[in-house]
Amino acid sequence: MTATETASVQPAGRYRWTIIALLFLATTVNYIDRTMLGLLAPDLGKELGWSEDDYGNIVTAFQAAYALGFLFMGWLIDKFGPKIGYAIAIAIWTVGHIAHGFASSVTSFMAARVVLGVGEAGHFPSVVRASSEWFPQKERAYAIGWVNSATTIGVILTAPTIALLMVSFGLDWRETFIYSGLFGVVLLAMWWWHYSNPRESGKVSEAELAWIEHDPPEKIDQIGWSRLVRKREAWAFASAKFLTDPVWFLMLFWLPKYFSSTYDVDLKVVLLPMIIMYLLSDVGSIAGGWLSSRLIQKGRTPNFARKVTMLLSGCCVLPLLFVTGIENMWLAVVLIGIALAGHQSFSSNLLSIPPDMFPKRAVGSAIGLGGFAGGVGGMIMAKSTGLVLDATGGNYTLIFAACTVVYFLAVLSIHLLSPRLARVEEV
Repeated sequence: MTATETASVQPAGRYRWTIIALLFLATTVNYIDRTMLGLLAPDLGKELGWSEDDYGNIVTAFQAAYALGFLFMGWLIDKFGPKIGYAIAIAIWTVGHIAHGFASSVTSFMAARVVLGVGEAGHFPSVVRASSEWFPQKERAYAIGWVNSATTIGVILTAPTIALLMVSFGLDWRETFIYSGLFGVVLLAMWWWHYSNPRESGKVSEAELAWIEHDPPEKIDQIGWSRLVRKREAWAFASAKFLTDPVWFLMLFWLPKYFSSTYDVDLKVVLLPMIIMYLLSDVGSIAGGWLSSRLIQKGRTPNFARKVTMLLSGCCVLPLLFVTGIENMWLAVVLIGIALAGHQSFSSNLLSIPPDMFPKRAVGSAIGLGGFAGGVGGMIMAKSTGLVLDATGGNYTLIFAACTVVYFLAVLSIHLLSPRLARVEEV
């Protein structure tokens, strides 16, 4: 069998999936740290006297830092590679997470969220850059779908983590933030010990390496920032992130408050609604990545596979239109879960687009630009959500309705700016 024929068949070696397992764990820790404040917010709001706008300002501070952090972290990861770049990101966000335990005012919470946001901005550029090093195009969306599904695992595990630390160990909320920072310390050690690129790992067979590297060779090595921002392909990705990321941030930061105010349910105590919603989103993340990867393996172009899957994903978000008119909490849980599945399916494919279009050493910067745009969108959403809820007495109808439209606008934007998802071949 020739080298080309060998590379066209999936090899028995599976070490690349060990890397995905490590990224899955990292994503879980990332989202536990990110989500903890959202679940504690109803209690902290009562203790510290926060208004909806105060909480909106705290969330906005995170979004602003997260957005700006993407620009720096994307460049850093392209410059030094995911091993060093992600290690720096983990260290920064762990410090920010622990700092919540020492905060006492809206301003100090905003400062802690800023540090957390800068560090966590390095997560997805690292995930996508590492995935582009370890997976060929026809398998990449499926791999990213698995990693992306860990975002919801992190959200699901946040409440049990809080319960374990606060109930079983008798910690207060300050100590809970401090001691849960140990997860980041352990993650940092594991990442530094285990991660390397395929050729340097010493754990990849020749057949698996041929599979990983069987995409056509890249004609260019890197695209600098000054040229990246002039590429329509970069803005195709960034515009879609600007439109759709805010929906996920809304669900992450405001769902606990929505269930508390609408159904008088504390998601730290009653876990089943959260488990149902986020497990459904996991199904969407993995299925969306599988579908586009399968279409490519069947001979469809990445352009067709990504865009068709994203359109179908957007249709799954439409049930949000009916949520606020439903009195039955469990029906609302299912509809929100389907919408979250649609978002995660969309996200898995959207994150797969930059490696389709850009060389590996520009992927982090491209993800960074998109993350910046998504962070700006999230910041706008956070501020406007607080204002709308204060003005309407906590009515989410207008907010959820807006969420259902943005996915179709995002696909339209991608198609107008990059009709074929063509690979950038000139500097």
